Amino acid sequence: MKIALCLLSYRPDQPSGIDRSVGALVEGLRALGHTPLVLAAGPPGDREPGLIRLKSVVLPHPATNADVLSALADPRPVVEEVGGILAEHQVDAACWGDTLWGLGYLAPAPDGVTTALMVHKIRPSGEDRWRRALAAADVVCPASDYLADGGAEAGLDTSRWTTVPNALHTLIPPTSAERREHLRGTGPVRIVSRADPAKGLAELMEALPDTWTRPVEVVLAEAGFELQPGGQQRTLAACRRVEAARPGLVRILPPLGWNEVPGFFAGGAATVISTRVPETFCFTAAEALSVGTPVVGFDLGNVPRLAGPAGRTVPLDAGPGALWELLANLLADPDGYRRAATAAPGRIDRFTPEKSARALLDALGL
Repeated sequence: MKIALCLLSYRPDQPSGIDRSVGALVEGLRALGHTPLVLAAGPPGDREPGLIRLKSVVLPHPATNADVLSALADPRPVVEEVGGILAEHQVDAACWGDTLWGLGYLAPAPDGVTTALMVHKIRPSGEDRWRRALAAADVVCPASDYLADGGAEAGLDTSRWTTVPNALHTLIPPTSAERREHLRGTGPVRIVSRADPAKGLAELMEALPDTWTRPVEVVLAEAGFELQPGGQQRTLAACRRVEAARPGLVRILPPLGWNEVPGFFAGGAATVISTRVPETFCFTAAEALSVGTPVVGFDLGNVPRLAGPAGRTVPLDAGPGALWELLANLLADPDGYRRAATAAPGRIDRFTPEKSARALLDALGL
């Protein structure tokens, strides 16, 4: 089968859950013997097999929703180009990676091409583009059971919904029990995040207790898009101020490739998910769990469901300082830590590229 996936922002190794979701589907489809294509905004330059950069949509870096809407003010060029590409390559199905950034609301597929709308966020029921995207797709594929439940709770017709779970690109053996106990005692806290204000990293780092002595290593990466203009730079600046104030204790590290993240987490005592809005999947939590690294975060979104007994959570209104206290308590509890680390790898058994791709094909009836 030939399966096209459309996401304007797509770039290999971009620190974005939606991009990573598409990348894992590409990997899984290839592993199952199918041919994936990815349609993304121009300009051309990447040499990724199957990646097609559109000539009709060119976005600034980083781009905002307003930039996309401006580029699509006259949708006819992109509708014609995408439709032509799908026809030329004789694709069997097209997956719109998002309502706006994935062109789901335009649904530019020729007749006879089965379509899926990938859902990474439940949007307000009155949003016109969201309603158009839902109506146009043959099937709707939320990226987690949390999102599927959210659709039902929002009163949406979910009869055509099938979860196609996000998947991890790389799975490596979990850290050994002996090494894990050593990390509990002296290992660094390791965090990986996009430098988005909503991720709460600036507030988390600013709340680092004066009494904290364990190393904190934070990988912060800028994406090719942002919701708040300049928000990524402000987050980076705030975290670097803490690094400068706590030399040798806090390190702000450069971005990692998708395949490098699990290995980084394998050498950490624990990770912290400080996002102040609900995570609808949370790749970094899943990657930490995959190598036996416990997760600490707020009690909202998919993180508590994903981590289960391998995580510890506090209410959002407890604030970022409570996350450090919770983390300190976990690291000081040998038995509780061991139980969390032992339970962690089993939490992500479903999230392989092949299983995700198989779920997509089943949803599409292929």
